[in-house]
Amino acid sequence: QVQLVESGGGLVQVGGSLRLSCAASGRTESTYAEAWVRQAPGKEREFVADIDWSASITYLVDSAKGRFTISRDKAKNTVYLQMDDLKPEDTAVYYCASTIDPAWYRTRGDIRYDYWGQGTQVTVSS
Repeated sequence: QVQLVESGGGLVQVGGSLRLSCAASGRTESTYAEAWVRQAPGKEREFVADIDWSASITYLVDSAKGRFTISRDKAKNTVYLQMDDLKPEDTAVYYCASTIDPAWYRTRGDIRYDYWGQGTQVTVSS
């Protein structure tokens, strides 16, 4: 089992920044990648970004490119999502998720993950 705990959400004005953290514990050696997924009120979950265990492969959806950065601190077993130039449409609960599928990159965006955190709220006010 793997436990994921997100932190760093909050209320920020348009154009502001937040850094989300996802601390992993347990059998982290069994996972191949972590992702950030968000869910806005009344909408389905939406894939935002992912990063492989070695931090050599990262991916961001088009709406996040140029504004968000995903990174990993392997020593701390923590994945980060740096979010800059935030917009009202970024308002959502942000979840960290992890996969034990070695072919995780083939189903990117399908939101098929084995472990999930509890989520952290991000609210961008205009």
